[in-house]
Amino acid sequence: MGASGSKARGLWPFASTTGGGGPEAAGAEQSLVRSRARAVPPFVFTRRGSMFYDEDGDLAHEFYEETIVTKNGQKRAKLRRVHKNLIPQGIVKLDPPRIHVDFPVILYEV
Repeated sequence: MGASGSKARGLWPFASTTGGGGPEAAGAEQSLVRSRARAVPPFVFTRRGSMFYDEDGDLAHEFYEETIVTKNGQKRAKLRRVHKNLIPQGIVKLDPPRIHVDFPVILYEV
């Protein structure tokens, strides 16, 4: 249903910035250059909201409107999903913060 990891390919945000025999230490010139990568916290404080606002300011995952259909002289009510004039919720603050999906930690409970 959701993504299982970060969308950046080849970038590991929680990697150690201290030496390590990786591609950074391949040449003498590269070993003298200091990495400008900053430490990334293992927590996620915000997420993209999955709900929408309609014209009236109501907040929901889906909106429907009732339409009257006349079939063989009988009136029948049907629900039709609304796709127009919806505004995404935007960024939602998480309380409490969550652990990032790509953070290499094992959670253990006794």
